[in-house]
Amino acid sequence: MKPLDPAALDCLAALADDRSFEQAAQRLSITQSAVSQRLRALEAQVGQLLVVRSRPLRLTEPGKVLLRFARQVHAMRADVARELGVAPSAHERLPIAVNADSLATWVLPALDPLVHEGLSLELVVDDQDFTHDWLRQGAVLGCVSTVREALRGCRSVPLGAMRYTAAASPGFVAAHFNGELPGLNRSNFSRVPFLVFNRKDDMQHQWVSRAFGVRAPQLRERFVPSSEAFVRAVVMGWGVGVVPEVQASELLASGALLALRPEVELQVNLFWHQWKLGPDDGAPTARMAMLDRVGAALAAGAKQALGAAIAAPSQRSTGVSGRSARASPPG
Repeated sequence: MKPLDPAALDCLAALADDRSFEQAAQRLSITQSAVSQRLRALEAQVGQLLVVRSRPLRLTEPGKVLLRFARQVHAMRADVARELGVAPSAHERLPIAVNADSLATWVLPALDPLVHEGLSLELVVDDQDFTHDWLRQGAVLGCVSTVREALRGCRSVPLGAMRYTAAASPGFVAAHFNGELPGLNRSNFSRVPFLVFNRKDDMQHQWVSRAFGVRAPQLRERFVPSSEAFVRAVVMGWGVGVVPEVQASELLASGALLALRPEVELQVNLFWHQWKLGPDDGAPTARMAMLDRVGAALAAGAKQALGAAIAAPSQRSTGVSGRSARASPPG
């Protein structure tokens, strides 16, 4: 196959991001006609349809394959520009997918030094069981995921384990459990409101199943689709919340939140996945690719914030989904 036109790959990536020819043209500062011509030329070269012209448009499976390649080209081009001291193109950025609880706790401090160096970053937020789909389909170059195994052409690095515990406010405990701890039990959990992040979030069901040996428990649910607002709602007494210990530790220590059954804990193992864009010798250097530096920064930040080791596969908390944003895997 002849070398692929970088400008056509830029158009494909812009179409994947903006889902319309008009917005892709605006992003690239060219005409819609130019976007269409470059896409048609790319489709003619590979002999396959790459984009379904729907509203919004979507990529075909061959289009997703080329999107992965386009993302990798963008990352390598940005690395070369950085080494030469040249400003990267304004529309180029490094997309990674993370789960909302990690974003709300340790991800931003971990990436802060790189952002202040000038890293152009795009954070895509989804459930940690689904971020891997964004990587597989080429929408991002790296992801924080619960998936252990690396995709072909990628590498996987253990980050640590996020631990979750059930908590409620003192006012909630007083109102629903007569002020007594642990309060929550097998006979009353179905009458007590639980906070839920969104419809992907089954953390509360997993916790109740583990705590009381109940299969498929039915809960009174109140939805709060933000990690920060979720914890705040627990503090305000909206319901029982299964919260990340790293996020709620100060509130638990101060008494603003009370752990209902601290002996019952869910552990979610996290891994960093990224495409291999260069030599894979594992040796960090001052000139290492920015994607490698992002991975190293996240690994260091997770180790400092989470501390817990990854459990062996037989010890994992299976079927546990974490908080997510209302996002859909790339189509």
